[in-house]
Amino acid sequence: MTADKKPAAKFGTVFCKQMAIANSSNGQWGEINLQPVQPLSLHPAAHVLHYSSTIFEGMKAYRWADGQVRIFRLDRHLERMRQSAEAMCLPFPGVEMVRKAIFKVVDAVRDEIPGLPESLYIRPCLMGTSPDIGAAALPSTDACLFVLVSPVGDYFAGGLRPLRLLVADKTMRTTTQMGRVKTGGNYAAALRVTMEARREHGVDQVLFCPDGDVQETGAANFLLIDDKRILTKALDPTFLHGVTRDSLLTLARDMGYQVEERPFTVDELLERSASSEAALSGTAAVLSPVGELVCHGKTYKMGNGEVGPNAMKLRKALTDVQGGLAEDRHGWLTRI
Repeated sequence: MTADKKPAAKFGTVFCKQMAIANSSNGQWGEINLQPVQPLSLHPAAHVLHYSSTIFEGMKAYRWADGQVRIFRLDRHLERMRQSAEAMCLPFPGVEMVRKAIFKVVDAVRDEIPGLPESLYIRPCLMGTSPDIGAAALPSTDACLFVLVSPVGDYFAGGLRPLRLLVADKTMRTTTQMGRVKTGGNYAAALRVTMEARREHGVDQVLFCPDGDVQETGAANFLLIDDKRILTKALDPTFLHGVTRDSLLTLARDMGYQVEERPFTVDELLERSASSEAALSGTAAVLSPVGELVCHGKTYKMGNGEVGPNAMKLRKALTDVQGGLAEDRHGWLTRI
């Protein structure tokens, strides 16, 4: 490390100087304002504090070699945020207002956006703010929308490391009807199980497989990969419909892989472990290789237990599009 090169901050812990914010009261939204990143003022009876009425999104903007900034799959993220707001009965300001808030803050911090392979992580959040602790069975009528932005480095700046997963074949990550909603409660629901698994089994994450049905980890979708095929669970309400997942499967089809989206069991996963790679997909890490599975006290290697070539080929295909090194054939990038 050179003297003038600072060590990278932990992902998501450093923020740009400004944020965008807007508030609604009785269904009427105010203006989007820029303000310094600072603590929010909430009534202690705010709906979000008692009844968890909150949703969020996570996406990235990239500064290409030409100096221009592009947001990856903005429209898909905005639509997922709208769906999450509907599921949580939150007053939603509309896709165009959220888009405007994102554009406003990204433009304001343009000079703070790092070049590749680093990026700008964008976190819009919507929460219920009605001061009513009697509204346990009623939605919040008031809400706050804010957009935080964070310059982030390469998630694997220290080098790729294959992950070790515990296969939990009796445990659900969250409730069936809320699985696809990007709300903090879904992540909190998986936290204790994950922490216990790390402590007791020395794993990195838990692969939730209730009744033997392979779903996802606490924060990422799961892909089973070989030289010809990619297998992942078909979309249903029990798990998050990842934008990175969708992007990787689309590129995989372009590259000639046979993509299977269907239910599959732990038994099938273990049977195919020796001849397959596995990986977790998500916005932060893009694609994280899986080296080992722990199931009922026994360890199973995925392939040879190392970072697999197919997973890395897929990861590179996606990061090349994001960084402008490959053609954006699907219109995924929005220039700002």
